[in-house]
Amino acid sequence: MNVFRILGDLSHLLAMILLLGKIWRSKCCTGISGKSQILFALVFTTRYLDLVRVRLRLYKKFKKFNGPLLGLAQSLAAFSLTQILWTFSIYLESVAILPQLFMISKTGEAETITTHYLFFLGLYRALYLANWIRRYQTENFYDQIAVVSGVVQTIFYCDFFYLYVTKVLKGKKLSLPMPI
Repeated sequence: MNVFRILGDLSHLLAMILLLGKIWRSKCCTGISGKSQILFALVFTTRYLDLVRVRLRLYKKFKKFNGPLLGLAQSLAAFSLTQILWTFSIYLESVAILPQLFMISKTGEAETITTHYLFFLGLYRALYLANWIRRYQTENFYDQIAVVSGVVQTIFYCDFFYLYVTKVLKGKKLSLPMPI
């Protein structure tokens, strides 16, 4: 059991709960980038689309033609499509937060609950980096796509983490210096 993955998943869950709680309480989504949310919806739709059992429907439909070649063709086609969608979701997730960060940069400030949401999203990704390091040490497993995308995403969060620690954790509102 990898504690970093569990903590990363819990951090991601907490970020989603904070986001939904903010929207539920305020009855609006001010300060939340709709573009980022659409991108995240696309990320998780493409990542977990393979959970929908399309093969089961195809098996029932073509049960009469249960030849080994048809089964092999279905397996290979489904595998490559899900692999492509998974890879796409990993790359997209690494940049999906950019519209939210640009929105904060443009307005110059963010609500405290929004900053907590972003912090836990960034923490989720940072903990997953630790998870991949741990998996490499214990299982000698290395997924280059996931690691590179995770590093890129964590780099995007670094400036936000600095502001979060220096301002929000000290009870101040997150405000960015505006260019003159």
